[in-house]
Amino acid sequence: MNHYPIFADLKGRAVLLAGAGQVAERKAESLLQAGAQVRVVAEKLNPRFEEWLRQNRITWLGGSFQTAFLDDVFLAVAATDDHALNQTVFEAAEAQGKLCNTVDNQALCSFIVPAVIDRSPIQIAVSSGGTSPVLARQLRQKIETWVPLHTGKMAAVAGAWRARVKAGIRGMAERRRFWENLFDSRFNTLAAQGRLKEAESELAAQLQNYRANGGEVVLVGAGPGDAGLLTLHALHAVQAADVVLYDALVSDEIMALVRKDAEKISVGKRAGAHHVQQEATNRLLVQYAQEGKRVVRLKGGDPFVFGRGGEEAKVLKDAGIPYRIIPGVTAALGATAYAGIPLTYRDIAQSALFITGHSRHNGNEPDWRTLALSNQTLVVYMGTLRAADITAKLIEYGRSADTPVAVVSNGTLPNQSVQTGRLKDLPLLAENAERPALMVIGEVAALRQELRWFNDKEVQWQEKGLAA
Repeated sequence: MNHYPIFADLKGRAVLLAGAGQVAERKAESLLQAGAQVRVVAEKLNPRFEEWLRQNRITWLGGSFQTAFLDDVFLAVAATDDHALNQTVFEAAEAQGKLCNTVDNQALCSFIVPAVIDRSPIQIAVSSGGTSPVLARQLRQKIETWVPLHTGKMAAVAGAWRARVKAGIRGMAERRRFWENLFDSRFNTLAAQGRLKEAESELAAQLQNYRANGGEVVLVGAGPGDAGLLTLHALHAVQAADVVLYDALVSDEIMALVRKDAEKISVGKRAGAHHVQQEATNRLLVQYAQEGKRVVRLKGGDPFVFGRGGEEAKVLKDAGIPYRIIPGVTAALGATAYAGIPLTYRDIAQSALFITGHSRHNGNEPDWRTLALSNQTLVVYMGTLRAADITAKLIEYGRSADTPVAVVSNGTLPNQSVQTGRLKDLPLLAENAERPALMVIGEVAALRQELRWFNDKEVQWQEKGLAA
């Protein structure tokens, strides 16, 4: 984040504006609407500025800029077509520690004026940090169509009742839930119809009849890493959560979408302590839900695909905690798609099997005869540390040592890398793979060379070793 977003209260505050042309006029109009005392430096005023001057809405300081003009102003705006003057104003403002915006010159700005969607008292700002104002304006135009015109009316009514709601409902989480339910209720319709007194009565009735809701848990699949693969249900859940318990495999981009004031707790697994760690996670899920909080258990991939989501759901069921499951794109689907490897392909692979490298249960081996069948794709999660054993078993039970393979690291992320080779090479590929990594075994792995589309790092195994 290159700029810290902030809304400034300019009511009654002095602002220096250099310029009185068309561009400066737009700046002055916004400043006046915000209640600023606009002081103008310009050799000549255009007709609009002359009108404001007659109405005593602005102060004209003349045509020659003086550093002293900055002494008691809150901020400055340079909007002339004289680059030297703009630079002089900016440098003087910098010397006095005053914020300054120079129109169409990012280098001479200590603050950026965003494109604004105004539904007063609701304001939504869009900024490109000065890099592409046209793009920011286009985004503003799109958002204008998404935000109802009556949004400001709802906010005004809510603001008048905020103190009473705070007095009537204890706890920030419960108050937040009340407001969210209110804005999605009949109150919204009444405000849209302009029936504000009835809307206020609806608010009063909902406040009087409000009963605290119990907690709930949502098991959310975060997908393989690319935030764009998050489902709408998942996005809504993380933005409504009071507490988020997340795995180590959840990407930073997805964590950035979690509601800012939600409590975030890392419950990533530690090797050698999985059982204890999972029990602790289960206790936290129950504890926070029993406190009446909305809890999200955010898991990489899909909760029910090697994610222990089923175990967590059973714990919640046994404890009488309401819960929901939101599926996610599992790594076997997402990472292979981004690597250009179809899991099935006519005449090459008619089935796909997903297994984990930790497949052993109570000392029993998996069905290697089934896993080694040809004309199928085998996808191995968490298997890089056992790649040598897996390779030996597959070859022992009949899979060709020359079967194409791929190891996908950091699937769907910008730093995704893919190593390709033959089954006999898999232990070396896995040893060199950055984790987390997914192993793909089957003829479809060879199709990557033809179907590759994502800009990732390619590493191929050659007889003499690995080659980028």
